[in-house]
Amino acid sequence: METIASLNQALFPTKTRTLKTSFTSGSISTHGFSLSCLNTRAPNPRFRNMVTKASVAVETKVALIRIGTRGSPLALAQAHETEKKLKATHTELAEEGAIQIVVIKTTGDKILSQPLADIGGKGLFTKEIDEALINGEIDIAVHSMKDVPTYLPEKTILPCNLQREDVRDAFISFSAASLAGLPAGSTVGTASLRRKSQLLHKYPSLNVLENFRGNVQTRLRKLEEGVVQATLLALAGLKRLDMTKNVASILSIDEMLPAVAQGAIGIACRSDDEKMANYIASLNHEETRLAVACERSFLLTLDGSCRTPIAGYASRDEDGNCIFKGLVASPDGTKVLETSRKGAYTYEDMILMGKDAGQELLSQAGPGFFDS
Repeated sequence: METIASLNQALFPTKTRTLKTSFTSGSISTHGFSLSCLNTRAPNPRFRNMVTKASVAVETKVALIRIGTRGSPLALAQAHETEKKLKATHTELAEEGAIQIVVIKTTGDKILSQPLADIGGKGLFTKEIDEALINGEIDIAVHSMKDVPTYLPEKTILPCNLQREDVRDAFISFSAASLAGLPAGSTVGTASLRRKSQLLHKYPSLNVLENFRGNVQTRLRKLEEGVVQATLLALAGLKRLDMTKNVASILSIDEMLPAVAQGAIGIACRSDDEKMANYIASLNHEETRLAVACERSFLLTLDGSCRTPIAGYASRDEDGNCIFKGLVASPDGTKVLETSRKGAYTYEDMILMGKDAGQELLSQAGPGFFDS
């Protein structure tokens, strides 16, 4: 685990022999010493009776909140967004050193040579962060909600979703303005089975490079190097990184249904930590929380994983109702099943909508559907 710590540079007064150090939260402790101790020559007899003492003044600030996050530029942007909102909402957190960001490397970050579907398991980008939370190494955890498994680890709660960003996918290419403009045989890079299956269903003449992994910057570099002719990325991430200039076009919801909880940030804490729960609950955007809950209910019913092409999106219409759209597909895109629901924009109704939609598609898919 790597820690991003804020270190204040040591101050060396020009007219004294005393070294003073001052550190903010998460700093590394040090020892002060008299500059005279650097002189290894025998003391001048004239000054034999003089004694020089070194004094050390160490100011230590303990962070009120330690935020756990992955270390990618996007994950750090989301952690800093959380930090900014906390500081704006709670005056005591606005002081320097009150909030510390702790970077944690996850399994998904460590294994980049294999497709996510081949690594297997759940919580590839959250497990180590959750463990640090449970062990008291951090106070809150900031996650991309689409990375969070449908279950939460024991002793943790997730009472907050920040306001959702744009849920759509972005098309990025230096040779075409849209997917439809790509010549037959062109290769599109994506690590997402959801994107792959919907892409091949609508554009079967295209090829997909599956293990197109890495952070946003890495994928754009591969695109520039000609490894692929195009790629698809979540528009939300590009906006948070201020990198929308690379977008050739934005795919509509009908053209590419987003991943469950795409564009949403979730903040978790320990279930027995009332103080942290209150802090992060103050940042919650309820409309987003309900939409994410609906979509995750759909995913839970389907028992979705990285091996399963699943998409789901809940939104509020102009009349205040919830509109849910769900999709499952075979990995090769030859079979796609879709459904939709409409109901009241309340937690109970939306949980039921997601569950009912999932059960419908399960019954339609039948055994072996995801094996193609």
